[in-house]
Amino acid sequence: MASGRRDAWDPLPAVAAVIALVMIGLYVDLIARQGGQVAAWFLAGLAVAALGSVYGVARAAPQRRLVLAVSGGVMALLGLLGILSIGCPILGAGVLALVAAARQPDPRATWRSRQRRRQKDAP
Repeated sequence: MASGRRDAWDPLPAVAAVIALVMIGLYVDLIARQGGQVAAWFLAGLAVAALGSVYGVARAAPQRRLVLAVSGGVMALLGLLGILSIGCPILGAGVLALVAAARQPDPRATWRSRQRRRQKDAP
């Protein structure tokens, strides 16, 4: 039997956020070793996407589905852009966030189903 506390948190976006944050560190380290300049837009995009995934860990968060979809899309895009170096784990994190967004039930559908049940139960 799962506890209510466990049901309140979704591990998929948490894993996606951890992967994104680890990849930020690895990217900065890799570029520093090569003596190059980090792409600030890449770091900013990945950091914002990681924060979006952190926000989506709580299943009750308002607009969770939208935030996770945007976060997953940004990570997938950045993963594709960096596919030849560090992109594969970022792409995987994006897929995890998109799966978490897809698993989130649509709140409007839930409301509609309750309305239908009330109408059926009404005399």
